[in-house]
Amino acid sequence: MRLAFAENASKISSEVQTELKSLARQLREKTDLRLQLMAYAGGKSLSSSKARWLSLSRALSVRAFLIENGIRSTRIDVRALGNKTTEEPINRVDMMVVAR
Repeated sequence: MRLAFAENASKISSEVQTELKSLARQLREKTDLRLQLMAYAGGKSLSSSKARWLSLSRALSVRAFLIENGIRSTRIDVRALGNKTTEEPINRVDMMVVAR
């Protein structure tokens, strides 16, 4: 699953919240699964350190929302990768469900 963000945003939009609630429901039912969040940020005005900070903010926003919706924090791994991507959209959080 891939969540797109506006260039300088780290808050989750209402449409993304709907997707995340559905994912949280599925994860609550299958306790043997973990979630990896790989967050990216880019843009011409962002330095590498700012891109990494913004990507971390995005990942933590997604993580906090999932925790609020019943997913234990120990089941969520966060990776803030900053501007280390060329895939579009550059401003995103990729989520991968993996078995423990």
